Amino acid sequence: MGFPSTAADFPGEILDGIDRDIVRYGLGVVRLDEPLANDPFQKLGSALGAAIPETAPDIQSYVEDGVVLNLRADAGITQDVSLQPFASNPLSLHSEGSGRAVADQPRYIVLMCVEPGDNSASTVLVSMDEVAAGLDAEDLRLLRATRYADAPGVPPVVRSQGGHVVFAFRDFQQDTLRWVCEADGASPGAVNGAFGRLLTRMYEARGASGVLWSRGLLVVIDNTRFFHGRTAGLPRAAARTRHLKRLRIR
Repeated sequence: MGFPSTAADFPGEILDGIDRDIVRYGLGVVRLDEPLANDPFQKLGSALGAAIPETAPDIQSYVEDGVVLNLRADAGITQDVSLQPFASNPLSLHSEGSGRAVADQPRYIVLMCVEPGDNSASTVLVSMDEVAAGLDAEDLRLLRATRYADAPGVPPVVRSQGGHVVFAFRDFQQDTLRWVCEADGASPGAVNGAFGRLLTRMYEARGASGVLWSRGLLVVIDNTRFFHGRTAGLPRAAARTRHLKRLRIR
């Protein structure tokens, strides 16, 4: 049996259950009878906090109501970072908004499947607690004092919040990561080594799980508990295009 198809019809115990699961696991999952329209989708998001506007100029054709981003996989294969959320190629692991101040980073990401598509990719989730447990104390000390150099006001790569180790970081892949470290005795080799071990831990299979999308599946991700990314979809054209709706919530 599915759950109701409008946020107004949600029994309080279902919303309470989502809240409990997010607190306990950093993840809330609901299988709806049908995807929500934008208005009830936003109302559901408002139960978690305030939606962050989608203001990037390159993505405005995918934005509705200023805050709902339609993640349609219609951009083919592209190396344009701004278009990769809409592409068929994989999306590297990251925390959302890592290049912004903490106040501007989303706490929650709400994803809802409108159409899984014929060339569907899976969303990958990696526990930050698992990643932190695989790093030694010296790596964590260095990363707690290291920030992106080209983004003033951003937090360090590692911080503590709510009893958890939180990462503000994305895999830059072929792009250059410029950093500044304020730790005593930090050498470039030591900091780069810490980043290398961080990336290794992020991609270890034991810390990963996947979301195989189906119509009406809604997932709430705590951005302070999980890295997320995406596997590759099929590069060929598909009769049905994968389509998720996204809200970012402060």
